[in-house]
Amino acid sequence: ETWGTTIQQVAEVLNSPEFIAYLEHLTGISGLIADPSFEGGGMHQTITGGFLNMHADFSVHPHHRHWSRRVNLLLYCNENWLPEYGGDLELWTRDMKRCEKRVAPIGNRVLIFNTDADSFHGHPDPLTSPVGVARQSLALYYFTEEDAPVVHSTNYKARPDDGAKRVLIYADKKALQAFDWAKRRFNLSNDFAGKVLGVADKLRRKRK
Repeated sequence: ETWGTTIQQVAEVLNSPEFIAYLEHLTGISGLIADPSFEGGGMHQTITGGFLNMHADFSVHPHHRHWSRRVNLLLYCNENWLPEYGGDLELWTRDMKRCEKRVAPIGNRVLIFNTDADSFHGHPDPLTSPVGVARQSLALYYFTEEDAPVVHSTNYKARPDDGAKRVLIYADKKALQAFDWAKRRFNLSNDFAGKVLGVADKLRRKRK
């Protein structure tokens, strides 16, 4: 309801049976399932100075335990995005030794890629856009139904030259594992699980 009419209509098209059929033809993956709840997806925004560390995405829908995540679609919603703002999505090799591709988040560009245990991607360098100019995208994820899908949470990885930042990336990884466990164990929404973990983190800090 907060997206606006145009974004809602676009999301409906991207989740439609006709578009799913196109994705199946494009990727060669049959039986794709759209997620009307947009779990982990929807509108994403990164403000000036923000970043997203390299990672491979969670593998199974937290509320549909037989849904294995297979395809990501990112639609960039950035008008007049300039190269000096940064924010390119980096796609790295499975062994995280080199960046294979950079994709600038220019408006109306769509990026579709398979997602698995080692499809590492992110925009790990802080944005240098002017204050008030955010990096925005609409993210949709598609699944297939599997009898026994392999479950793993979002897996953050450091780049070879990340240095001391590796410690923070490892901490992020552990926090996301706790977040994912809470959602699956108690069937929680993103908002509620985030609030619970936030309170727990504050209590932990007070004890130090």
